[in-house]
Amino acid sequence: MDSKSNTGYVVFLSIVAALGGILFGYDTAVISGTTSDVAAQFGLSDMSKGWYVGCALVGSILGVSCAGMLSDGIGRKKTMLIAAVMFSVSAIGCCVCRGFGDLVAYRIIGGVGIGMVSIVSPIYISEISPARIRGTMVSLYQLAVTMGLLLAYLINFVILKGASGISGDGFMHWAFSEQMWRGMLGSETVVALLFFAIIFFIPESPKWLMVKGQDQKALGIFRRLRTDDAGATEEMLLTKASIAGEVKSEWSALREPGIIRAVLIGCAIAILGQFMGVNAVLYYGPDIFADAGLAAEDSSFSTVLVGLVNMLTTVLAVFIIDRVGRKKLIYWGVSSMIVCLVVIGALFASGIGGITLLVFFLLYIFSQAISISAIVFVLLSEMYPNRVRGIAMSIAGLALWVGTYLIGQFTPWCMSHLTPAGTFWLFAVMCLPYMYLMWKKVPETTGKTLEEIEKFWAK
Repeated sequence: MDSKSNTGYVVFLSIVAALGGILFGYDTAVISGTTSDVAAQFGLSDMSKGWYVGCALVGSILGVSCAGMLSDGIGRKKTMLIAAVMFSVSAIGCCVCRGFGDLVAYRIIGGVGIGMVSIVSPIYISEISPARIRGTMVSLYQLAVTMGLLLAYLINFVILKGASGISGDGFMHWAFSEQMWRGMLGSETVVALLFFAIIFFIPESPKWLMVKGQDQKALGIFRRLRTDDAGATEEMLLTKASIAGEVKSEWSALREPGIIRAVLIGCAIAILGQFMGVNAVLYYGPDIFADAGLAAEDSSFSTVLVGLVNMLTTVLAVFIIDRVGRKKLIYWGVSSMIVCLVVIGALFASGIGGITLLVFFLLYIFSQAISISAIVFVLLSEMYPNRVRGIAMSIAGLALWVGTYLIGQFTPWCMSHLTPAGTFWLFAVMCLPYMYLMWKKVPETTGKTLEEIEKFWAK
């Protein structure tokens, strides 16, 4: 079943929900331009520096831990509003904080917002999108993440370049020149407030409304999402059939053989994807490029190139994900990642840097953006039954953020003790179990309705 859809309206709702991805990406990447200055100002050790980067990820773990239950309890829309508030408080607080402890606290608050939006935005988009374009629509969230990454890199670069041109003793000089990390972190406020305001213009997820027994409200929204009443009614009946007769609690349902299998596989996909090096480059890009012999401005500009390639490749992924298929993109992309990681390690080992190293970093970013980064939120948002989608994705998201935290915390240690070469070779090895899992355990979901995917796990 795939009724005619009001594509323009679906795209609008998806873009609004995807704005959370811009905040996710910005909050994730902006840290890369501030680590050196913050470490110098507060006298941080390698482990303390890792904690500065990783503290937001602790918040993300807290966010994903409650996002599923919260979105299943009060709805997808209200949960996105709460996340927007978290982002706004974090951005303003980081800009005006007085000490390192306050900075960490506000970073954790922002991390809670990241964790929440990483769960609820893809769920919302998957539930309002028809099967034939669901992959494309959910991929808009990942595209927004890459836009946020690029925006953070650009703002960091612009502030770094323009810092010497700001004179005086006022706030602008203090936040954008004297302690420019404050301006980098605080610039997120604009997008956070926009996200908060625009959420009021979107409806609640109709599938969530049906789970809560609000069938008439759900039908009204289905009619706005689909151009024909018959198609809206049919989709509503199929959704109702998928949740009919279920009286178990969500936690009890998670113990059912098919559902627990899907949850465990989703957790494995999520956590393994973090051990393949992507976030190490995103968090520590300037430091890694500086280790390769680039000057401060050159390493910052190289990070901008990383963000640009990441975003443009994700644009390509948005257009082909529903045509090529999820698994085929994974096979080609991860295979290319392995080659690039091995070569990057060899270049570090041989002392070759400069343009050659940058080219392979960009090829690596292209490979991950067209595969694991484009696919992960699509798969996690469509793998689980309607009744437990929020809490199941929250568990998988928890695994993802635990992996991300570990990478953020221990990358400086790995770079120092394993050397950059050993670190990137380790990332290459971690690609292998991910490939096996996708090959043997994960079904192809392209073109299938959420209800059809649910039947696969129930077999």
